[in-house]
Amino acid sequence: MRSGDQSIALGRQKAGSSKGGAGAYLLLTGVIALLLVVNAITALALYFAPEINGLLREDNSSILTAYEQRITELRLEVDRLHSRQYAQMGDMNLQMHELVQQQEVLSEQHEYVRALTEMAREMGVSGQAAAPDTMTTGSITAQPLAFNGDTALLADTLLAMQEETRMALVSLSDAATLSTDEIVSGLRGIGIEPDVAANGVGGPFIPAGGEPGSIIDEANAVADALARYQSARRALLAAPIQLPVNGAGTITSSFGNRTDPFLKRAAFHAGIDFRATTGTPVLAAASGTVRVAATNGGYGRMVEIDHGNGLTTRYAHMSQIGVSVGQTITGGQQLGLAGSTGRSTGPHLHFEVRKGGSAIDPSRFIAAGRTLAAYLQ
Repeated sequence: MRSGDQSIALGRQKAGSSKGGAGAYLLLTGVIALLLVVNAITALALYFAPEINGLLREDNSSILTAYEQRITELRLEVDRLHSRQYAQMGDMNLQMHELVQQQEVLSEQHEYVRALTEMAREMGVSGQAAAPDTMTTGSITAQPLAFNGDTALLADTLLAMQEETRMALVSLSDAATLSTDEIVSGLRGIGIEPDVAANGVGGPFIPAGGEPGSIIDEANAVADALARYQSARRALLAAPIQLPVNGAGTITSSFGNRTDPFLKRAAFHAGIDFRATTGTPVLAAASGTVRVAATNGGYGRMVEIDHGNGLTTRYAHMSQIGVSVGQTITGGQQLGLAGSTGRSTGPHLHFEVRKGGSAIDPSRFIAAGRTLAAYLQ
């Protein structure tokens, strides 16, 4: 074979081989593409199949429904917790508001109670429960109480404070009433009927008919009792029951019939004589107004005081007079000095008590003064 023919034969073999490789590649590509198409069609068929599609949708729906229901339940629980918290906070705020109002009222009442207590002290009245520490510096205070979050404890504290104050006021009212009764009884024993009408007491006004548990009734009762006591004590201070001389007040001659020291025969003695050296201070037996301050016959130098209610007292045989007519006198005030002027056998003080111009026994008044001495301070 010639070389030219061999070259032609080799070219034909190469061309045939190239055509065979290309055909195989195209066949493989076609097969792969066909498989992809078949798989896609199968997937679409499965997805859109009514049974499978319904199954998938049903599973997803049940899961979503379960989640949504759980979320709804959680939201409801949160809302309930919030509502309960708001309700509790509202109740606590309401309780605190009520307690604050109660404490404000208690503070106002405390000021009134303190004023009544100070008034009672000035008058000399004190009850067992109304001790100074309790009524002025004790548990009751005008300052707000410390709050530690326990409204029940704060409420109990306020109620306890009110109860302590109430007991103190009741004790004070009882003490004032008892003192008034003793004064009235003593004055009635010497023929004086004091007017103990409830008047002359001042202080803040607290209307009656307060809230339950308040101390208004007790406080007003104390005010009335102190007013009566004040009236009784005013009548006591105007009653001639104090000793007209300092000391024991030794009586040397009593009231009534006796032997006259000059004529040595029976005579009426219109007063009582107290032992007193010349220069001994002569004291007023009660408050009043000087009606006479001059020499008066057998009385010598004499002072007469008008005490009201028809009662007068006379102080005779004085060596010196230290007051003037029209002068206002308080009980125990010095009127002058004892002596022996007028119809007298020696230094002493002649003391008389007269009612409506008639002499009455002064010893009854002196005895009443010893009994009621505590109320004259």
